[in-house]
Amino acid sequence: MVSVRSDRPGSRAGALLAGAVLLAGAAAGCGGSPDAAPSGPVPGITDRPCPKAVNREHGCVYLGLISDLSSTQFRALGVPMVAAQRAFWDRVNRQGGIGGYDIDAHTYVRDNRYDVAAHRRAYDEIKDRVLALGQSLGSPTTEGILDDLRATRTIAVPGSYPSKWEFENVILESGASYCFEAMNAVDYAADTFRAKSVMSIHYPGDYGGDAAAGAKAGAAARKLGYSAVETGQGAAGQEAAIKAVLARKPDLVVLTTGPAEAAAIIAGTVEAGFDGHFMGNNPTWNKALLQSPVAAAMKSRYLQVAPWKPFASDSPGHTAMRQSLGRVRPDDAYTSGWVLSYPLKAVLQRAAANRSLTREGLYEALGQITNVDYEGMLPARAGDTSGTPNSAAYRESVIARPDEREFTGAKVVTDFTAGPTTRAYRLETPCYNPGGTAGS
Repeated sequence: MVSVRSDRPGSRAGALLAGAVLLAGAAAGCGGSPDAAPSGPVPGITDRPCPKAVNREHGCVYLGLISDLSSTQFRALGVPMVAAQRAFWDRVNRQGGIGGYDIDAHTYVRDNRYDVAAHRRAYDEIKDRVLALGQSLGSPTTEGILDDLRATRTIAVPGSYPSKWEFENVILESGASYCFEAMNAVDYAADTFRAKSVMSIHYPGDYGGDAAAGAKAGAAARKLGYSAVETGQGAAGQEAAIKAVLARKPDLVVLTTGPAEAAAIIAGTVEAGFDGHFMGNNPTWNKALLQSPVAAAMKSRYLQVAPWKPFASDSPGHTAMRQSLGRVRPDDAYTSGWVLSYPLKAVLQRAAANRSLTREGLYEALGQITNVDYEGMLPARAGDTSGTPNSAAYRESVIARPDEREFTGAKVVTDFTAGPTTRAYRLETPCYNPGGTAGS
């Protein structure tokens, strides 16, 4: 959900959205000093208690969180995600820790400003002092440290969802990929709207390319017409996409952009008489769209495809998250940060049970996990990391519609579901091939 970018919006809708997004969350600190936890025989583990230990008799396992805490691109996502993950691990400690250790997710929080070089510098600073990365925000940023993660067998939890992560043994992801989200959108539209044609409007790169490949596969499987338009950042730069929609008149437009671009495309096409439907990958949505001039069109024409249910949902995990966070403005970035932490907890517990709480032990434990207790936020089977990419990949999404009465502006209209294309698809290689094309 992270490989999206926003630019300075060139429309009233975009301006309202940008203002609302930049107000989200309070600024997170960058953690303690690099010398707070000297590395021992096992990187990231000490016999001494954590600086903020709940259990003073425990040793300490240090996790690194590298996120966007200051840029205009993803600070509104990164800050709440970090806050949720800190709260998640503090709750683990209150419940007794893991294997005689508390988990520290405070000391080694670093800001990548959603910049590949800054991410690498942050990683190099902390890599010998943490056992694993509890967050590595972004696809290109995580790609930039992937060789070292592989070489040191350091597990990382990505803040992004391209299908290529299914093929990496050091990446611990949750939820359906962008590719499967888009397939589920096409299947839903074919069954619900009787759609006969699909257009993908998408960013370049892993986020947009992965979703466009899924939309293309879905259209082919359902024998629907398909076309694709690659678009850049910024609400003001969507004229070509708007013209393409008006010229081709698809029944379904799959949007894989940021919220500002989605608002511009929907406004520009609906105002010109387009009467088709829009469905967006999860990062395309932001509640601020319901305070923009495009709100009416969004409520009547747009559906969101999401990897899990929103902040106010009724599950033990959602309830625990809200209780742990205390009084915060509801935001689904908190939900993402919390959900993403469950698989790492399961891997740490398995490694501790194996008496091998080391990087190598985590690497081995990851291949032994067949389900994860997400406390109802995802089905347990979503945590299978033991099989091949095709057998282990989780494929289900939820569909939601805009609703200003909901805390985060989205009302779920389906439970977790995978369409026939998604269920039948064989994931033998990543959906997105940078050397090829995502659509035609």
